[in-house]
Amino acid sequence: MATTAVDVLVIGGGATGAAAAYDLARRGVRVLLAEQRDLSTGTSGRYHGLLHSGGRYAVRDPETARECILENRVLRRIAPFAIEDTGGLFVATALDPPDFPQQWVTGCAEAGIPTEKLTPGQAREHEPTLATDITAVYRVPDGSCDSFDLVHVFVNAMRLFGGDALIYHRVRALLREGDAVVGAELEDTRTGEVRTVHAACVLNAAGPWAGVVAGLAGLDVRIRFDRGAMIAMNTRWVNTVVNRLRPAADGDILVPVGTVCVLGTTSVHTDRPDDNTIENWEVNKILAEADAVVPGIRAGRALRAWSGVRPLYEPPEAGHDDAVGRAVKRTFSVIDHVERDDVRGLVTVVGGKLTTCRLMGEQAADVVCAQLDMDKPGTTADEALPVPAAPSRRYHQLDHRLRQLEHGELAGELICECEMVTRRQLEDAIAAYGDQPVQLDDLRRDLRLGMGPCQAGFCSYRAAGILQQMHGTSGQEAVRALADFVNERFRGVQPLLWGHGLRQFYLDEVIYRRTLGLDKLSWDADAEGDGAGDDAGIEGADGFTL
Repeated sequence: MATTAVDVLVIGGGATGAAAAYDLARRGVRVLLAEQRDLSTGTSGRYHGLLHSGGRYAVRDPETARECILENRVLRRIAPFAIEDTGGLFVATALDPPDFPQQWVTGCAEAGIPTEKLTPGQAREHEPTLATDITAVYRVPDGSCDSFDLVHVFVNAMRLFGGDALIYHRVRALLREGDAVVGAELEDTRTGEVRTVHAACVLNAAGPWAGVVAGLAGLDVRIRFDRGAMIAMNTRWVNTVVNRLRPAADGDILVPVGTVCVLGTTSVHTDRPDDNTIENWEVNKILAEADAVVPGIRAGRALRAWSGVRPLYEPPEAGHDDAVGRAVKRTFSVIDHVERDDVRGLVTVVGGKLTTCRLMGEQAADVVCAQLDMDKPGTTADEALPVPAAPSRRYHQLDHRLRQLEHGELAGELICECEMVTRRQLEDAIAAYGDQPVQLDDLRRDLRLGMGPCQAGFCSYRAAGILQQMHGTSGQEAVRALADFVNERFRGVQPLLWGHGLRQFYLDEVIYRRTLGLDKLSWDADAEGDGAGDDAGIEGADGFTL
């Protein structure tokens, strides 16, 4: 059993855990981050891509609104590479409450959110696809944010300051001595190896699993799980974030993210932290509500639907024990278990928004440092993240990948045409994992491999071949890796299969099932006696395995 000693063990490789680990490393703390899967595979990687101005919460949740606008400005300053400065519009239609716009403007002013009133005509000059019956429009400083890029840079920056991260390491036990947590046992989910980590403090930033992690120390942190569904359309129907100007409800956000447009979201109470199901009514609701703002969008081509679980939390003293969904505030809490439970060595951070991840990490790090008797303030709000950036651009630009392909150091043979991923980029990303196993789905998060309109119809088997060559894996392992990736890409398409999307799905199915015979290859691998094909078939649109 391997043994490691650090000052702080951070559990959770989402945006909050990564931001906290970076903050602690900058303060000179020896920090190790552990994530049970890949970085950003939980809530941080399953959101709509919105960099909040706070306008969405200006009336109902002013505390969160203030946090969002402040951190919106901070992230623009320290992480422009992950942000597209799309701007945002709040749009009221004839279907929305006529008295709400004035309430909203007042709430924005009180939260410090700048607003600019536009006429419907001015708004349509900027976004021609907007409906003709809109009654009020305001401009706000919304944007879109790539959570995969942001989290990876937080972790890479943490490593520059002496920290480290372990992915695919699940916490199977917290080590407790009397009234103190002194570390954890981690299991490598790929090899089964167990590692003991001794730490002066454990920071629980596990998102929806925060209650489970706290329970390993015998403590009760009650998380309310709220599932939200989203849909990706295959083109940018709008180039500006568009919000419905009404009390927050299902289906009132359109976010241009990269080459697609994300529609969302719903709010459904669930009892599971890993509930990523999508119900047909959610898809119909999202499309119908989006169509009221951008007519015709419901007849457009939808690529896929997905969902994520929001970890909502309100302290017991708030007195809202029965609150669920949108009734629960979207602010965050840092729980010092010394004060709450008389247990040293454990801090929990939960709730919040991706936009406020840096602030959450900073305040959690403050409590951790207090437990360590360390008096050194955080500086992450003032220092830009250490990443190379071309001086000619500040924010992310949509055509950046094309310029890099044509003129940059990563130019070369195209592997994924939709997202312009080259062989050089893919090989560099695989090499970054060293000797550790790497999944094609990990490379998707790193490079957007397979996330374009064809949904991996042409790039995945190319990438699988390159991965096999570089790692020297067997043919059976390569087949299983490819099948696992195809399963993940096919997930979430069932409620969306019509028109061009259905035709694309059948094309992908023909490629994988008939041309490549992937399901047959998986069956043959199982027949050879190692069990590799047990769950390696291609999962069809209706949930069965081909």
